[in-house]
Formats: sequence, C-alpha cells, structure tokens
Amino acid sequence: MASQHFGVVCSCMIMTMIIFLGASSAVEGARDFKVGDHLGWHEPGPNNISYYIQWAQMNRFQIGDSLVFEYQNDSVLVVEKWKYFHCDPNNPITSYDDGNSTVILDRSGFFYFISGTENHCHNGQKLIVEVISPQHMAIFRPAASPAPTEDASSSSELAPSPYYHHHYHGSNASSSTSRFMMIGSAFMALLVTFVVVLVLAP
Repeated sequence: MASQHFGVVCSCMIMTMIIFLGASSAVEGARDFKVGDHLGWHEPGPNNISYYIQWAQMNRFQIGDSLVFEYQNDSVLVVEKWKYFHCDPNNPITSYDDGNSTVILDRSGFFYFISGTENHCHNGQKLIVEVISPQHMAIFRPAASPAPTEDASSSSELAPSPYYHHHYHGSNASSSTSRFMMIGSAFMALLVTFVVVLVLAP
C-alpha cells in the first residue's frame, strides 16, 4: 500500500514540475519586437517594398510577445485580412498615431497591419505576422508569413533586406499580468500536489 502511495506522489510531483517549467519558459519567452528593426515603421523605398514581409518571416512570434512600432508623421492600423490585401484604411480594428505604439500579440493566428497614410500601404508599408499556437511553442521555426499577391511577382527580384535582430525588453501592464497568471497557475499546481501528498500519507 505504501508503494502505491509513493507512486502516486511521484506522479503528482512530476506533473507539477512539468507545469512549472512550462509556465517559466513562457514567462521568459515573452519578448518585445521593434518592427522593422533599425528602420522602424515607415514607407520603404521603391526597391525594397517587401521589407516588412521579409522582416516578419525572419522572426518567430508567440502569444504574449509585443510589436513596437516607432514612426513619425504616420500611423498604424490593425485591420482584417481583406483590408490588408486591398490597403483599405477605413474602419480599422484599432488605430495608433502616437509615434511609439505597442501591440500585444494576445492570441495565436495572423495579425494584419497597414499604414494609414495615403499610398504608403500600396508602396509596401504593411505587415502580416503569424503567432505560433501554444501547441507549437516548443518547435523552433521562423513564422512563415504569406506575401501579398500584388508583391509576389517582384519579391523574388529584390535583394534581401538588411536585418538586425533587436529585441526590446520593456514591460507593459497586459504582458505583466499574463506572466503573473502563469506563475500563479504553477504555484496552485504545486499547492495541490502537497495537499495530495498529505491526504495519501500513511
């Protein structure tokens, strides 16, 4: 009987360790990405209209990460897929024009961004990122973002954009809250394990 109790206790402890390590890795993995790296968020040159597509393809985004847009005399519009491909700035999901905007990637799937300045989107100032689902967080692979149809024919003719992988490690209220929730979940799992140990102890 004692051996059965010992086996149950060991199983509970192992499960707790797995949950705690998973939560810890998620907390450590939350990052802030400066969109465009050293170039920031602005209208790219005529020979580099796929710059933001390439930038997104060279990064891997997870739930809890943030995008930091830095710009002047411009704006950031969060839009639906159709509006992204047609560069339609009307009725965006969210809009920013403060020059330094942070967008939290709070779910898996695709996020679509365009500039609200006239013709900037058509000239390449738009961004699509794919956020990896929790089931695939352990798989290290770049997030492959599909290129817009209108740029597909020209993207292969463009030289690769200069790339500097730079992360900002600032914090914000929403990301901090999610981190505390993860840590709290791990603590509760540990507490439940100790209760089970006490109940099953001979």
